[in-house]
Amino acid sequence: MNAMAEQVATEAFTWMSGGKTPILIVADHASAHVPDDIDLGIDPALLNNHIAVDIGVAQVAALLVERLQCSALLGGVSRLVIDLNREETSSGLIPVISDGHKIAGNEGVDRAARIARFYHPYHDELTARLSAMAHPFIFSLHSFTPFLKEKPEEKRPWEIGILYNQDERAARLAIPMLEEAGAVVGDQQPYSGRILNATMNRHAEGAGHPYLGVEMRQDISGTSVGQRYYTDLLAPVLEQCRALLA
Repeated sequence: MNAMAEQVATEAFTWMSGGKTPILIVADHASAHVPDDIDLGIDPALLNNHIAVDIGVAQVAALLVERLQCSALLGGVSRLVIDLNREETSSGLIPVISDGHKIAGNEGVDRAARIARFYHPYHDELTARLSAMAHPFIFSLHSFTPFLKEKPEEKRPWEIGILYNQDERAARLAIPMLEEAGAVVGDQQPYSGRILNATMNRHAEGAGHPYLGVEMRQDISGTSVGQRYYTDLLAPVLEQCRALLA
């Protein structure tokens, strides 16, 4: 991060700004943090696992903020505490099981209190930041595991996946750019944005803001070399998509 960058951290989110480029990176699952007063009832080692955090996302977001002189909003707690990329009424908002692991501490939790503490501040901050931008382009950043414990037979060869729901404008621009750069790209793979796209459905598609949704492969994004690779790969794509759509 450059010396002039702004960073504001709360328990619900971290805000970073490296300049005035109207690109806002949104990373719902950037943190594995669990507050001291919350006991998930799991092996602490699982907090380094994909079920707790999108590995590499926070680091790539910070590199892109510096490279593009843009801004980023990162979720402040593990998705095992609350999944910020879910509708407020979703049964998976506060998970009791994830990829075969029981999250015993979430059984019988005060749902309303956890929503008020983490979910509302995060989404309210995102609404406010977007409202302050004249023509924002949103970049939704996630990462995916090369395999799921529950589906070991499922092959995931992609280096990068593109997610979208109804608005596929940026996806149609980005996919050929990424392929021309030599990346192995999954269009709506390994996940579909028509199923898991809550934050972008609300803040991008629902508000009419152009956006690009991307998932990086965690065995690449989990290394410093891989994080630089994704930064170099994504930075020019974001600049071109924003120029054409924002």
